Amino acid sequence: MRDLIIIGSGPAGYTAAVYAARAELEPLVFTGEKSGGQLMNTTMVENWPGAKDGVMGPDLMIEMREQAKKFGAEIIDKNAIKVELTEGVKKVFVGDEMYEAKAVIIATGAEAIMLNVPGEQELMGKGVAVCAVCDAPFYKDKVTFVIGGGDAAVEDAIALTKHAKKVYLVHRRDELRASKIMDKRAKENEKIEILWNMELKEVIGTEKVEKVKLFNNKESKDIEMEADGVFLAIGHKPATKMFKDQLTLDEKGFIKVDMNYPAVTKTNIEGVFAAGDVVDYRYQQAVTAAAMGCQAALDAEKYLGGHSPSKIG
Repeated sequence: MRDLIIIGSGPAGYTAAVYAARAELEPLVFTGEKSGGQLMNTTMVENWPGAKDGVMGPDLMIEMREQAKKFGAEIIDKNAIKVELTEGVKKVFVGDEMYEAKAVIIATGAEAIMLNVPGEQELMGKGVAVCAVCDAPFYKDKVTFVIGGGDAAVEDAIALTKHAKKVYLVHRRDELRASKIMDKRAKENEKIEILWNMELKEVIGTEKVEKVKLFNNKESKDIEMEADGVFLAIGHKPATKMFKDQLTLDEKGFIKVDMNYPAVTKTNIEGVFAAGDVVDYRYQQAVTAAAMGCQAALDAEKYLGGHSPSKIG
């Protein structure tokens, strides 16, 4: 029987582990077979507080992991495949093994929806990215492409205009899905050119992005254009499939939390907390995920402090 199990890594999971370990809760962390979250697919992170010269995403995750271990967190690089989240003892299944805990923090994150076109994965972090707010400063005076037509895509395009010399917004339809105000901002921005009825077909390059191949679905023809960066902005998919029949999710599949004092990360089940991108579909930044991880650990610590083993089974 553990006091606390944390499912997931990344800034939320590792920060929760640091705080929980320092509180002597001896957390058990299941990072997944691919630990570190989305930052493992990024290059330089320049907006992490305290890292004035920036820090490589994978390096940051390694440091956070080691920090959690330093304070006593036990880390296992395996995937949780099933959970039984009850008001009493919580059960987490990993392979053929079952682990029990009095409290659980879910930090499984979300992942950008990919198009799975040629060159996309090969050039990820080499010109292909999923966070314009994070990476826009690297594209000063460059030509960039944003793929998508919703509010998130327009926000990314506008963020890029502060640095890039040209931003192409690629949308497969002849009108944006974005809200009216965002639609207006995109069309009024002189640096943004909307490519209607276009779909990304291929990202071309060797060591970095050099060109994009687009498909005009109205004229049924391909075109190639020079590019320095390609930003995918067609949405994020929260990793909540394992919890959908037990936790309350919103219409997009993100976990709903209380968001009110005294336990802002509390889910609909006592003793189960959630943090990071698995909750937050709006900001999706490393620092906000880490902040929620801190909150979840403090919420869990307070919960455990008021519940003896005899009270919860």
